[in-house]
Amino acid sequence: MNVRIDTTESPTEQEILAILTPLRAYNVSKAGDAGAEKFALLVRDDVSGEVLGGLSGKLLYRWMFIELLAVPEQARGQGLGSRLMNMAEELALEKNCVGIWLDTFDFQAPDFYRGHGFTEFGKLSDYPPGHQRYFFQKRLDQGAEPDVLA
Repeated sequence: MNVRIDTTESPTEQEILAILTPLRAYNVSKAGDAGAEKFALLVRDDVSGEVLGGLSGKLLYRWMFIELLAVPEQARGQGLGSRLMNMAEELALEKNCVGIWLDTFDFQAPDFYRGHGFTEFGKLSDYPPGHQRYFFQKRLDQGAEPDVLA
């Protein structure tokens, strides 16, 4: 087989899909169907209906991944972030998830997530330079021991 490697700074959706298709097929052959689902909890302005923030993520392999959590500036400190996290956890339980995982930066909300029962399972230093990116999980399956860094 003759191949070459090209570099592009602007891959098309079709090119990305060409990379993903064999990878997904391999993953399914080894781990089964991921059962992928997207979800979002939208915070809307009561009057205009405009989306001001919220929480979004994916369900894969019976784990919930919280990709984004944004509390509107004017609503911070009023428990909205906690409400969103509680709603996400309820959804994860309804979907029979093993747990929830997410990542955050040191200048965002690591203590917030710790306060919601999440434990750190990884840290990437100097991302961005001078800061840390933390990876957290919260097990929902009863009796399981969490994977905690030593």
